Amino acid sequence: MYYAPWEYPYSYQRYVYCENVPMYNNYIRQHHYWNIYDNGRNMVKDYGRQPYVVNINEAAKHNNTYRTTLWTGNHLQVTLMSINVGEDIGLEIHPNVDQFLRIEQGQGVVQMGKRKDQLNFIQQVFDDYAIMIPAGTWHNVTNTGNTPLKLYSIYAPPQHPAGTVHLTKAQAMATE
Repeated sequence: MYYAPWEYPYSYQRYVYCENVPMYNNYIRQHHYWNIYDNGRNMVKDYGRQPYVVNINEAAKHNNTYRTTLWTGNHLQVTLMSINVGEDIGLEIHPNVDQFLRIEQGQGVVQMGKRKDQLNFIQQVFDDYAIMIPAGTWHNVTNTGNTPLKLYSIYAPPQHPAGTVHLTKAQAMATE
């Protein structure tokens, strides 16, 4: 077994966030397979139903779309989201879906409640905050900062079709 101590931690931090590459041994990563950017744009796609490893913090921070599915399995889905300054996700409810949100960059306020007109749970959220939303709960997240709110969402079971990319909130609302 070959061990390269000079590789850790530096080689893992030098490169961009997608690590779904062929592995020739357990210690050295083949960085030339990392195809993240195409003319300066993210080439994120839905890697669902196959093993996948990602630096989720970096993936969320690099995402500039309102919603992009990163991984869709049979029982779970991960989406990346970027909410512009002053905008929100939009008041919504998922009757049969539990949801997990993690704020990676920015600040906002989350509102939740059992009824659409009674959002009695209100909490400020910042970097590294996690939000758990039980199925059947009305909820909304609003960006209250001065930079885009970068987050990822985990749905169980999946909520959006595999491969979904919504560049803007308007596009997401139109397709739903």
